Amino acid sequence: MTERMFEEKQHSSLYQKYRFDPPDELKALILQYLDKKKGKPHQLAVDLGCGTGQNSRPLTAYFEQVVGIDVSESQVEQARAVPGFPNLSYRVGTAEELPFPDDSVDLLTAASAAHWFNAERFIKEATRVLKPRGCLALFGYGDSMKMHYESCGDRLNNIYEEVKQILLPYTSSKVTGANSKLNDLFEAIPFPDKERIEIIPIKQQLSIKNVIGFVQTFSMYQAYLRADPSAATTLLERTTSRIQEEMKVSSTEAKVDFIMEYFCVLACKPE
Repeated sequence: MTERMFEEKQHSSLYQKYRFDPPDELKALILQYLDKKKGKPHQLAVDLGCGTGQNSRPLTAYFEQVVGIDVSESQVEQARAVPGFPNLSYRVGTAEELPFPDDSVDLLTAASAAHWFNAERFIKEATRVLKPRGCLALFGYGDSMKMHYESCGDRLNNIYEEVKQILLPYTSSKVTGANSKLNDLFEAIPFPDKERIEIIPIKQQLSIKNVIGFVQTFSMYQAYLRADPSAATTLLERTTSRIQEEMKVSSTEAKVDFIMEYFCVLACKPE
């Protein structure tokens, strides 16, 4: 069964605003793998669990056609609202039933989404639609996120760990698939040519406002918000204040170093 998440319009709006594009290092890694295994031309890339299009849009510079697919109509609606990508289209659908002919897709990718898929049905469908030498690229990040600002990095990370503990009871078991870096899914892929890169460290600068907005996009925060709206809202307000106090800044636009560990599963369909 496909997991149905991120479907409320307010959640989709947060996704569009606060989820960031995949890092350039990861994009380069995937494209180099595709070039090495299949070579050009790159005709069709399909971005599964595309959300509001953060992973779909960067692919348009490298493929003749890009299609983003997501089970959430409100996410797809947000994605379609971004203009300027004539070779990009979006569809509402699932990773387990793809609207493409056999042997037609060059790259099948998913950003922070593959842990929601039904692994057996997804792998069967991926095997069907990928071209010979076509590639899978499934990536995301674990929960070992760190903040750093001058001398208060440890205290900022303690604040974030406290937030994680509060949200823990609202965390879907599917999220553990991401935190295990898709190990089970990797093992289930039948292609002999595959690899899993467990740690790709990425550092970027985010404002306090964006860090808090990013937390709001988490499925576990949204579950907490549904269960106890007042407590969830208070958690964000208190966390914002505590971060500002530690950093000794008055504005939520102040920037902090935000360090994440990405992982990536790469696989190539045999000839």
